[in-house]
Amino acid sequence: MGNWDWSFLSILKVVVDITIVWYVLYKLLMLIRGTKAIQLLKGIFVVITIYFISVVLELSTVRMIIWQVIMWGPLGIIILFQPELRRALEQLGRGSFFSRNTESEEEALNQSIDAIAKSCKYMAKRRIGALITIERETAMGDYVSTGIPINGKLTNQLLTNIFIPNTPLHDGAVIINRDSVVAAACYLPLSESPFISKELGTRHRAALGISEVTDSITITVSEETGNISYTKNGELHRNVSTEKLAEMLERELVTKFKTSSSKAWNWRGRKNE
Repeated sequence: MGNWDWSFLSILKVVVDITIVWYVLYKLLMLIRGTKAIQLLKGIFVVITIYFISVVLELSTVRMIIWQVIMWGPLGIIILFQPELRRALEQLGRGSFFSRNTESEEEALNQSIDAIAKSCKYMAKRRIGALITIERETAMGDYVSTGIPINGKLTNQLLTNIFIPNTPLHDGAVIINRDSVVAAACYLPLSESPFISKELGTRHRAALGISEVTDSITITVSEETGNISYTKNGELHRNVSTEKLAEMLERELVTKFKTSSSKAWNWRGRKNE
């Protein structure tokens, strides 16, 4: 009986050990998903594969070169993945790497929606052009790096002030993450779709372009007409009211957040039963 208990504890330790490692790897992959870092990660696997092939085929020169790459690889990873590693450490320090406060996140999302809707309403009336991208699951670190870091609390006053004409930050996109303005004056990829109306300008092309490569929601305010539009999943929705905009944001951000949180808690509840 004692041997059986010891074997069970050994197996349990192995299971816990593997689970922790896989969970940490999963969280790290979620942080770099949608960035160029994921392409670099694929490159690392290619290098490792080439090394094993060179060992099997006894390609000594190739093996020596690849071994040198592997030896210096950790230093290169630290340099290349610095933004993602920093974000992971920040989340670990806040305790949000392994858990999250559902109520506070939902409140932050609601405050963000209110601030965005008020800002868009103000700018639409005065025909102030704007391009606002809301980051969701796909990380947007590569696009954030093209702009000016803000990392400020999202308010309708801050958001509006950024797009006031002839100010240093008004040209380009603002990237938002939950209740934070991450960066301004960011460059977004332009859509090359031939079906875009000729009357639409660079802002709308950029909004469509970013929606084609990420799951973000991007809002545009036209400086010519004052009309509000938004893009998601490669689709452009034009001439929406601020009320419709707020409803869409609540549906896409708050409702989906509640659903995902509910599924997570239900899974934990079943696990503990």
